[in-house]
Amino acid sequence: MSSTPGEELTARSRILRAAVRRFAADGMAAPLRAVAADAGVSAGLIIHHFGSRDGLREACDAHVLAVARENKAPVLGGGGGAAAMLTQLAQVEGYAPVVGYVLRRLQAGGPLATQLVDGFVGDAVEYLRQGEAAGVVRPSRYPEARARVLTEQALGALLLQLPAQQEHLDLDELPAWLRAYSERIVGPLLEVYTEPLLTDRSLLDSYVESRTGHTPEP
Repeated sequence: MSSTPGEELTARSRILRAAVRRFAADGMAAPLRAVAADAGVSAGLIIHHFGSRDGLREACDAHVLAVARENKAPVLGGGGGAAAMLTQLAQVEGYAPVVGYVLRRLQAGGPLATQLVDGFVGDAVEYLRQGEAAGVVRPSRYPEARARVLTEQALGALLLQLPAQQEHLDLDELPAWLRAYSERIVGPLLEVYTEPLLTDRSLLDSYVESRTGHTPEP
C-alpha cells in the first residue's frame, strides 16, 4: 500500500532527526543502517528520500544551518559568534544533537564542511553589519574577510578542544562541556575585542599603505 504525502513527510523528518543525532554521536561515517534503525525505517527508504549518503548529509547541513539562523544568539557576530551561538544552542533541551552535528561536520572536512562554514560566515557578515549600524561594532575595511577570519578562528579553536575527537560523542554531556569551554574563553576574548592587543596601529597603517599606496586616515 502506498504512503500518503503526510506519512512520507513524517518519515523524512524522522530520518533527518535520526541522522543528525547519529552523525553527531558517531561521526559522519556512521552507517546508514544505524540511521535507519534509529528512525525505525529501512535503509532503502533513506535512499528513496535522499538519494544517497551525500544527499542525506546535504539535507542535514541545510537543517542545522536553518536551526542556527532561527536561533542565533544575541551576541556580537563573527568574533566567537559562531562558537558562542553553538554553546548557547546546546543549552536548550533538544539542540545538543544539532551542535554535535556541526562539530562533526567541521571535523570531517570536505566540500560540504566548506559550505557549512560559508553559511556561518555569511551570517556573521550580517551580524557585524547590524552591530555597526547599532554603533557597538567598529566598521571594517574588510567586512567579509573580517567575518571569515573571526568565524574560522572561533570554530577552529572549538575543534582543537572538541570532545568529539573521541570515537563517540556523548550528546548528554555536550552542553556541560560547551558551557565550561565558554566560561574559559569569554574573558580573554572580550579583552582582545575591547582592549586591542597592540598598543598602536603602526603595523596596520604600514600594511594598508603597502597595499594601497595611500597613508590611511587616523
